[in-house]
This record gives sequence, C-alpha cells and structure tokens, in this order.
Amino acid sequence: MIHSPYVRKPVSVQRTMGLVLIALLPGIAAYVWQAGPAILVNLLIATVVAVLAEALVMHLRQRSIGLAVADLSAVLTAWLVALSLPAIAPWWLTTCAVLVAILAVKHLYGGLGQNPFNPAMVAYCTMIVAFPALMSQWPTLASTGLDDQLALILGGARELDAITGATALDSLRTGLRAAGATVESVARGPAFGVFGSQGWEWVAAGYALGGLFLLAKGIITWHMPVAFIVALGGTAGVFWLIDPTHYASPLFHLASGGAMLAAFFIVTDPVSGATTPRGKLLFAAGVGLIVWLIRNFGAFPDGIAFAVLLMNICVPLLDMKTQPRVFGHR
Repeated sequence: MIHSPYVRKPVSVQRTMGLVLIALLPGIAAYVWQAGPAILVNLLIATVVAVLAEALVMHLRQRSIGLAVADLSAVLTAWLVALSLPAIAPWWLTTCAVLVAILAVKHLYGGLGQNPFNPAMVAYCTMIVAFPALMSQWPTLASTGLDDQLALILGGARELDAITGATALDSLRTGLRAAGATVESVARGPAFGVFGSQGWEWVAAGYALGGLFLLAKGIITWHMPVAFIVALGGTAGVFWLIDPTHYASPLFHLASGGAMLAAFFIVTDPVSGATTPRGKLLFAAGVGLIVWLIRNFGAFPDGIAFAVLLMNICVPLLDMKTQPRVFGHR
C-alpha cells in the first residue's frame, strides 16, 4: 500500500479468482453465440486437466491439495488458455497447452504468486510455435453445429474447409502483402465485420463488459486496461490517419483478435505484471505498442502473447524504476 489509511479488505485468492471467472462469462456467452458451443468443450477439457495437474503437483510437493484446487487459480489459468486457443483445437493440443501453463510455468517457479511469466501466454506461444497450422484453424460463423465441432475436437478428423476460415487479422496481414492491395479492398472479404472480425466484435464487447465488472469490484485498477487500449488504439490511429490504405483503423485493432481479453484479463495479471502505478502504465502501454508492431510487421497475425512475455521480462526494471515517493522524502 502506498499511503494511509490502511484498511484491510476481506479479499481472498478464491474470491478474486471467482470474480474473474464470472467476469469472463459475458465474453464466453458471446463466443458460443457467434462460433458455436465448441469452446465449452475445450473449456471443460482445460479445467479438468488443470485441476488434475494442480492436484498431482501439490501431492508431489507434499502440500495441501484441497487448498490449492479450491483457490480456483488453476481453473482461471485453464480458462484463459482455452480462450486463447482456437475453439476447435484438438483435445490433445488443449491438454498440452494447459500442462505447459500449470507444470512448466506456474509450479516450476514455485507455484501461485511466483511465476515471472504469464502462464496462459507461455502456453499459447509454445503451441503456436510447435503447431502453427492447428493454431490457425478458427471456426467461422456458420460452424455452429456441435456434432461437427465435437468430431474435430475429440475425433481428430480435420475436415476443415466448411467449418474454418481465416480471421480478419490474418486476412489483412496476408492481403496487404499482395501487390496493389489496400485495407479497403481486403476488408471486403467475408472475415470482416463492421469494425473487426465478423461477429467477433460481440465477443470483444463481452470481454469489455466483464472487464468493467472487475473495475467496479476493485479487482483490477484502471491503469493497465486504459494504457493498453490507448497505446494500441493510439498507435493504430496515428498510422491510420497518415496512410489509411495500408494501416487499419484503431477500432479494427481493438475489436479484433484478443485485444479486449488482453486489456482486462491478460495484462492485468497481478503476478507477472508490474505492480507500481507508473509501472502498470508503462507495462501495458508497451504491450499495446508491441502488439501493433507484430500485427503490422511481424510473422504472426496477432502478437498479444509475445508482447506480454517481452514486457514480463521488463517487470523487475519497471518496478524498481517507478517506485512511488516515500512520504516525507524527495
């Protein structure tokens, strides 16, 4: 705490994690509405794997299994991993990603509160580097049937032409590299909606609604969401005003991909992110800037995970250099 009065609030890890899980529900509901119920299957798979992995590690470490599982931290990590992966990712891909997040990132560094890197983002980066083709298979709006999606998740058959399509970010990145292509010409494709990816604007709105809930409950502060949105939207806006034919609008960047999920649920991770007020602003702004750079000049359509991990490396320096002034001292 920075200054008095020092009022102790009845806050527990379980309550905090539970409120974050509740805040994710509007985004998940919009996800199901737009892309079908496959995401619920992968959320269930991820949750079961995360809880079992957490229990196994705590048993090996001779710690209380009940307390570790009941604090809901493993469940929240599982949900963030599943929401970062394509909804129709095969079950083994989701399982591997969750095991990386829980075993290699969380417990390898000592468990809850010790990991220097965001577990969900490390899992995402590992999977996209190891299985780039599977990580690019996102369901289209027409693929709302559970049977086909369940077959892709559990059966391993990858008959994808009728059920998947390129995202708006991927279409834009690929299209702008073609000779003579402009943002306007590429945006006529079926992947584009009013502001971002077709239909995914609703998912972004759901995550934003959940983020506002967390702000109202005091679970997160305004620093990181505002800094991320201003940095990503502001950078995109400057280049869009300079050359709108080759740079997408700020609304497109904020309503596409995982921007809103990142703004309220990823960069706000209290363990791997900065902790001082100025440090939070610099951390989230750095993530937003790097995301825009990767989206426009990088090899991946969306660079949120890589941006978060790069800024995780800077957290010790940010916290050291942005300590608030001690009362009574210059």
